[in-house]
Amino acid sequence: MDYKRYLITAALPYANGPVHIGHLAGCYLPADIYVRYQKAQKRDVKFVCGSDEHGVPITIRAMKEGITPQQVVDNYHALIKSSFEQMGIAFDVYSRTSSPTHHATSQAFFKKLYDEGMFETKESEQYFDEEKQVFLADRYIIGTCPFCGNENAYGDQCEKCGSALSPEQLINPHSALSRSTPVKRKTKHWYFPLNQYEDFLKEWIIEGKKDQWKANVYGQCKSWLDAGLQPRAMTRDSNWGVPVPLPDAAGKVLYVWFDAPIGYISATKELTNLWSDYWQKEDTKLVHFIGKDNIVFHCIIFPAMLKAHGGYLLPENVPANEFLNIEGDKVSTSRNWAVWVHEYVSDFPDMQDALRYVLCANAPETKDNDFTWKDFQDRVNNELAAILGNYVNRVFVLMHKLCGGRVPAFHKEVSDERDVQLEQDILAAKQKVENSIEEYRFRDALFEVIDLARKGNKYMQEKEPWIVAKTLEVHPENQKLIDNCLHHCLQLTANLAILIQPFLPHTAAKMCKMMKVVDRMLEWANAGRMDLLKANYPLPAPEILFRKIEDAEVAAQVQKLKDRSLQNQPKVTEAAAPAASPAKESIAFDDFAKVELRVGKIVSAQKVEKADKLLQLQVDMGSEMRTIVSGIALHFSPEDIVGKQVVVVANLAPRKMRGIESNGMILMAEGEGGKLTFVSPESVVPAGSEVR
Repeated sequence: MDYKRYLITAALPYANGPVHIGHLAGCYLPADIYVRYQKAQKRDVKFVCGSDEHGVPITIRAMKEGITPQQVVDNYHALIKSSFEQMGIAFDVYSRTSSPTHHATSQAFFKKLYDEGMFETKESEQYFDEEKQVFLADRYIIGTCPFCGNENAYGDQCEKCGSALSPEQLINPHSALSRSTPVKRKTKHWYFPLNQYEDFLKEWIIEGKKDQWKANVYGQCKSWLDAGLQPRAMTRDSNWGVPVPLPDAAGKVLYVWFDAPIGYISATKELTNLWSDYWQKEDTKLVHFIGKDNIVFHCIIFPAMLKAHGGYLLPENVPANEFLNIEGDKVSTSRNWAVWVHEYVSDFPDMQDALRYVLCANAPETKDNDFTWKDFQDRVNNELAAILGNYVNRVFVLMHKLCGGRVPAFHKEVSDERDVQLEQDILAAKQKVENSIEEYRFRDALFEVIDLARKGNKYMQEKEPWIVAKTLEVHPENQKLIDNCLHHCLQLTANLAILIQPFLPHTAAKMCKMMKVVDRMLEWANAGRMDLLKANYPLPAPEILFRKIEDAEVAAQVQKLKDRSLQNQPKVTEAAAPAASPAKESIAFDDFAKVELRVGKIVSAQKVEKADKLLQLQVDMGSEMRTIVSGIALHFSPEDIVGKQVVVVANLAPRKMRGIESNGMILMAEGEGGKLTFVSPESVVPAGSEVR
């Protein structure tokens, strides 16, 4: 379909902390590349984003710091906005969900659904912290797990044994906010009947997007739909957020994942009076750029909301990236294990494009990838500086030395096949970059640009104009050969500026300055032309495009990560240690010998109906296939764990969970922040092997 306009959104960052490079690699850099390319194509494009400023974590941070939620979001909104601007992420509008426009827009959206009878009202008893005067989300209730005795189980899950829980099941529950014992109070909420949109979502996604969407996006959506959808509460008890626009809803706010995606709409309203053209006309292409943790909200819940409301477009694509780890470890904000964007800009001023390059070249497009400072150094020094930067510098130096500092003319009468081949290489690169960007393969597109610079270096090396120059006294006519070589090299430089602009905008601007051309030359239609720089046009001396990264800089950044991580490790005292990790009574060896541990292989996994936290696994135990129900759905997607070798408690008595008989338990290790990881053999062993 030929689209008349494009609306591109990037996930609203949570205004509870700064942005790190994982955020950039996940969605903001890919979105910016895509938008810059579309704008270079002279298409009607709007790029919208904003801070997500509501939700429980913000109120908790405010309580801990003794400030208001508004002060929290004001601080981080400004920092996040500045970080994006410094990295060249060029939103057309960067709004915030605390704005009056957003409140009015999301309230009107809710009210329309309410007036049309879309919501189900349910009353239930929920835990309430009398000291803090707030209702407690399940995650903020802590108690003893009734199954394994873990004293730090959450109200929704025990992350030690994997059991799915409700607050009512906890022994001695207490508030994570005040440590006081919560009480039960009745509360009313409005539920969106997501289950009524299953058929619509299956037709739209399963039948319509299988060959269009990335495999990770399609697979996660299919897993949710196969497991069945349930009504979801779209309101919460809180004084921070968008108030529910109903007379009997005092102390209620809209669920953050109801109002946050509507932030795309309200931001567009702030940008243009023609906002409805971008949201409601069929000839608009809507694309959501997100990280994989936001797939279900953007592909299932928000589209169902739009469908229920009526009159809105659905996204044409939702290209979600995987996660970016740092130095072999997962990003952890609590441990300060992250490379923060605002700190990078401070430590490496004027090197924004170096980071953009590395994050795109190593983008987690199909799987989690790892950022290391050594790889950063290698890519900047050996690719950006040694290939692209070196090529441009050599061309300008030789042009000044051999052509008087002016763009030489091209003499067709002495042209050869290598000149023709370079022209064809430029046209082919343009097409490959174009195709890759349109298909959201930004890593491939960037490779083609750098590869074109490689071909330019090879062309120059084959032509050897510095060698030809030594023959001029005897054969002055050979100046034409030098002219042709450097003419084509300069035209290639201009083409590289066009093709690199979506990825490295600061570099493209610097190249335009060196070539004394206006930014208009960077329009995509100019790519492939060999007359971008006019003959006899004087050019200034070259500037270094990329400086090299020194070993000491890399060592300092790695040490900073380690130092900060150590500083943010929990301080363990004799009094605190038992609460964090309660010791168990000693057991005799004979007791331990009763436990049978064997290696199994997960051959299939699916979500358990009406249980967001449970996965039903089929595990190959060597001599048999076991069904095991495990409470790990919040940590792993079903499609990501098929084929995984795991350690199973094989002689555990069967137990029914959600009507499914579970025959065993998967052993897990609990890491920082309660994150679970599999306990697995170091190398592949036969299924059924005993663990001793």
